[in-house]
This record gives sequence, C-alpha cells and structure tokens, in this order.
Amino acid sequence: MSNPLTEVQQFGQSIWYDFISRDLILSGELRRLVEHDGVLGVTSNPAIFEKAIAGSKDYDPAIHALVSQGVSGGKAIFEHLAIQDIQLGCDVLRPVYDSTAGGDGFVSLEVSPHLAYDTAGTLDEARRLWAAVGRPNLMIKVPATTEGLPAIEQLIGEGINVNVTLLFAVDFYQAVHQAYMTGLERLVAGGGDASRVASVASFFVSRIDAAVEKRVSSELESGADAERSRGLEALRAEVAIANAVEAYGCFRDELARERWQALAARGARPQRVLWASTGTKSPDLPQTLYVDSLIGADTVNTVPATTFAAFKATGKVRDALGEDAQTRRAAARARLESVDTLGISLQQVTDELLRDGCQLFCDAFDKLLAAVETKRSALSGGR
Repeated sequence: MSNPLTEVQQFGQSIWYDFISRDLILSGELRRLVEHDGVLGVTSNPAIFEKAIAGSKDYDPAIHALVSQGVSGGKAIFEHLAIQDIQLGCDVLRPVYDSTAGGDGFVSLEVSPHLAYDTAGTLDEARRLWAAVGRPNLMIKVPATTEGLPAIEQLIGEGINVNVTLLFAVDFYQAVHQAYMTGLERLVAGGGDASRVASVASFFVSRIDAAVEKRVSSELESGADAERSRGLEALRAEVAIANAVEAYGCFRDELARERWQALAARGARPQRVLWASTGTKSPDLPQTLYVDSLIGADTVNTVPATTFAAFKATGKVRDALGEDAQTRRAAARARLESVDTLGISLQQVTDELLRDGCQLFCDAFDKLLAAVETKRSALSGGR
C-alpha cells in the first residue's frame, strides 16, 4: 500500500514526529512509526513535555524513584525525566542516524524557554544537556532570538547539533543561516569535522495564518471598502505558505553561493529548513494543507499526531517546492507585498509571534514544573 509519509522521501523531505512521551517509546509505538511509517526524527518542546508528564501517570513511578534517590525540586526531576526520554528516543532513532550517515534520525531537546534572551545561559544549559544526554543524534533547540544567534554560532562551532526554533521572519532566517555558516567555519578552522554536525531551521507556519486571520477579520469588521475587502479576503490561509516559499527560496539561494560551496566541499551539511506548526488552526482548512504544500528537497516537516494520521490517509505527494519554483516564488513575493499594501505589517506579525511563542513556552514550562512539584510532594508522602 502507498504511504505518503514515506513517499515524500523521494523528493528529499524527512517527516519527523512532533511528540514524545515515555509511553510512546516503551510501548514500541515510536519504533513502529520509524519502521513502518518512515518517521526519521522526533521533536519535543515544553508544551509537549507538559502534556506527556502532567497529563498522565506514566511518569509517577520514575518520579517516586527520583525522590527516593534524593532528587528534589521540580526542575531537577523534570530534567531527569526528559533526559531519559530523549536518550530512549535517540536509541530508537539511532539506526536511522547510522543508515543515513548522520543525516537524519535526530531527537530534539529544548533549553529552558526562560533563557530565550540570555546568550550565556543558553550556552551553559545547551552544553550541559548535550553532555547529559550523550547521544550523537541529539539536537539542542535554541530559540531564534537576537540573543540566540551568537549561541547558535558558538554551539555549531563546538560541534553541537542545533535545532533553531521559533522562526517566523524571512530576514531573521537569513541571519540564522549566516550564524550556522560562521559556526561551521569556526569548527573547520579549529580542526573539526564539518560532516559530524547537523542543524535545522524551524520555520513556523500555521501561526502566521492564524495571526493574519485575526487582523483580516478585524479590518473587515471595521468596514473596509469593497476593493480593500476583496484584497483582505484573498489573504486568508495564503500568507503562511507564501512566507515559507520565500524562506525556502532564500535557502536555495544560499546553497548556490561560493561561501556555502566552500563549506560543502569540506563535508558540511545544509541547514535544512524544518516546517513546524504544520497542523491547521482553522476547521475550514484541509488538515494536510501545510504538509501537502511544503514538500521539497532538503526539508523536514515535523508533524503533530492528528495531522500525521490525516496525511497518511489523504496526503498529496509531489515536489511542491521544486515544481516551477521561480514562478511560485514570484507569486509568493507578490502575496507578501500585498499584505503590507493592505495595511497589515507582516514584520509586526512575526515580531509578535516570536515574543508570544517564547512566552507560551515559558508558561507551559512553568505549568510543567508546577505539576512535577505537585506529583513529587504527593508521591513522597508530603516529606
């Protein structure tokens, strides 16, 4: 039987699973997803761990054991739990990592979201988590903030795999790619092997359409004239994909330049574009919209469970980013220009999404730690 989840690989895309939990791993489900559905990686974030740990009793025995061993405090217990999950996930994905010579098979673990604007703190925690997990197919997630850029550069220069998360703006994506190349150049200059480090740039998709939709609805309710109303209506569910197409075009441009070619000659791997937040937010949109539309070479799509099942059942597989690429990019640019022309600042949208994204992850992280602390207290009998 055909399976769109594996068929996308013929066009150079990897499907990663946007979830991790103890049960997913120990039940054998993750291994099944890898072996039968072509899953080539796993991503996690504070919201995912909050759902996995706080939303079940699967971790209660481990929490009880950690308390008995003298581990105290919600953050310390969470890190023990998360590190073990990530290690187990990396072990399941290790055959993929080995068979692709380090090109795939990664599991991502994020530094504390409270460090999003702290370069030194990000570096310290990233190095500590990298050492604690001790797996070559780990990726450390670092938010795409101004303060995150030097951390990304430094970590790549040290040979640590990095998943750059919470990317929304195309111009900032270009800055991230520059940081990646500078890090590789630093690694090579120090005698390191560029082929042993990998990175992805996680470009968030559906949140952009959701944010634009709010602004469009507000403008229409305020009584826009007929011509402007038609223009605003045309933006619905169109901006996020246009933004992604332009980001991908910039990525392909970078790979054609001499600076990248020199690194590629030393064995460096492209910093693949990863499409994140690819579940649709509106029930009026096809569930697989952001998967069908963003298949292309050197890309990853990290797919949440519901969208994963929908794409397996009804996904439309084609080289969406490669077919008539110049025409599609020109249309995407025209769409993005029309956003500003109609009085909606895309820069403001992406700035707000980055700020809100960092805060949402902080909120989820704090909620997670509070839940772990509550469990710790209950399982230790109030000691």
